[in-house]
Amino acid sequence: MESNEMNDLSGVPTIADAIGLEVLSVEPDCVTGRLPVDHRTHQPYGLLHGGASVVLAETLGSVGSHFIVKDQGKAAVGVEVNANHVRSVRSGWVYGQANLVHKGGKMHVWSIEIKDEEDRLVCTSRLTVMIISKPSGN
Repeated sequence: MESNEMNDLSGVPTIADAIGLEVLSVEPDCVTGRLPVDHRTHQPYGLLHGGASVVLAETLGSVGSHFIVKDQGKAAVGVEVNANHVRSVRSGWVYGQANLVHKGGKMHVWSIEIKDEEDRLVCTSRLTVMIISKPSGN
């Protein structure tokens, strides 16, 4: 899969672009990516914002579901995400890996782990994605 296709699914700027999120690989049941920990992703105390971790988690799972259903004329939309933030990070990069837990016709479930550069768990997340008919005009 082309790098441009992974990082530019819609052709319009997204939150992922704004915070420097990069999708690194897309396989049928595993998607990886990374996120810089800097002024774009910090909360006021200079730590990685939990919401930025959630954006990474939801993006990886949603991208995975997108590529599973796109040739079927369907779309994938996140409907529930949860996250447990277990370690703080001040700088560098965090790396996410989304693994497909359930692939149904109407719903996908992903388990996402986000780790720091020393391979320590930063956040664990679960994403539920609904599979819908592709919206007209897209």
